[in-house]
Amino acid sequence: MAIASEGMDMRHALSKAERTAVAAAVSAVLFRCQLERGEGRMRAAIRARRKPTLQSPVCGGRRQRCHLRRRAAGVLRHGVWSVPQSDAQMVDEATYRRHVGGSPAVRRCDDGLLQGEATNVATCIPRDNGSSVSLPRATCSGLVAVRDVTAALLSAFPDKISWPTGLQKAVVLRAFADKGFPNCHGCIDCTHIFIDKPANCPGEDYYGRKRRFSVQAQVIVDLNLRVLDVFVGYPGSCHDVRIVHLSSLWARTEAGELFTSPPSMLPFGVRTDGYLLGDNGYPPSKWVVVPYGGVSQNPVEMRFDNKQKTARGAVERGFGRLKGMWRLFLRSHKTNMETLPQQFVAVCILHNILIDAGIPFDDNLLWEVGPDGVRRRVDLGMDRPVRQMCMESSTGDARILRDALAEGMAAQ
Repeated sequence: MAIASEGMDMRHALSKAERTAVAAAVSAVLFRCQLERGEGRMRAAIRARRKPTLQSPVCGGRRQRCHLRRRAAGVLRHGVWSVPQSDAQMVDEATYRRHVGGSPAVRRCDDGLLQGEATNVATCIPRDNGSSVSLPRATCSGLVAVRDVTAALLSAFPDKISWPTGLQKAVVLRAFADKGFPNCHGCIDCTHIFIDKPANCPGEDYYGRKRRFSVQAQVIVDLNLRVLDVFVGYPGSCHDVRIVHLSSLWARTEAGELFTSPPSMLPFGVRTDGYLLGDNGYPPSKWVVVPYGGVSQNPVEMRFDNKQKTARGAVERGFGRLKGMWRLFLRSHKTNMETLPQQFVAVCILHNILIDAGIPFDDNLLWEVGPDGVRRRVDLGMDRPVRQMCMESSTGDARILRDALAEGMAAQ
């Protein structure tokens, strides 16, 4: 799940309990796959593959049929129709597809970056004995492996993405307070998951400002880049504000279920129960603090905006680590619109597991060579606000909270 290197301290690998939970879930999936193969699905697929060739007018008689039998045997031998034979193989195949970004054809890369990743992915699942595992070739069962390992992860780690409580909450609040934002719980933003034009859906709904088809994912992270909340599935044309209103985050906040820590007192006698940091694409509110923006700023506003931008950069770094590691979500790809949200949530679970295990991230994964041969940063699918949201849409409490935070920074 992370690229392992020689000499890595295996104490940072997944815990035994985590490996056991995933292996148990995948074992059940593997058993079902083996039953399906025994029922003849594999042979039916091979017959379907051979049928067009057998019916070809250029068929060469007995010699051609013998060639087809040898070809079918080679297909079976090299695993094109095979089902992974172990828990590790199934997990590795699903990890390979998410990490590299699809089939081996995606590995065509001018700078060899993806090729290097493809060769290293074999060691991305830590083993108790530290050994490497060879990845299977691209298989027709690969999509099944991705689907079933996704279901296994969602079942085994239902609480891996959760709002912080107890000691974890105290650590998060302290980290933001050290940055000048007392009682801040996280940073919020959206990213586009680029897809091919979806079938049986109105394409214009999924066509966003980036002139590409996409699905939106709203994510909240802490300063350690850990995902605290994820909401994914709405078309790319939706605005960030509409998505936050549609998400459970809005309902939980309005019901007083989200920010439950003791209130903090700020300058001017302002009290806050908690809030998030967002960009100017969100209207200021009592629980989303955005920069002042504008051209003409006084020193207090300028200091606040610089600190807010620095802290809020955690969400962009979080998207960089998540998409840089799991490159399937960096580029357009064919997808099942019904299973895409579950796959993205599963990758966020893996993202949190790597952070909890202390696995480092290679920043070189955030660079790639474009078709023009120029090396550039990868597109993380984040929209920059075209213009600041109208202040009339915000509340007086929102402006007072931001002013109090800015005054507190100036007094430090």
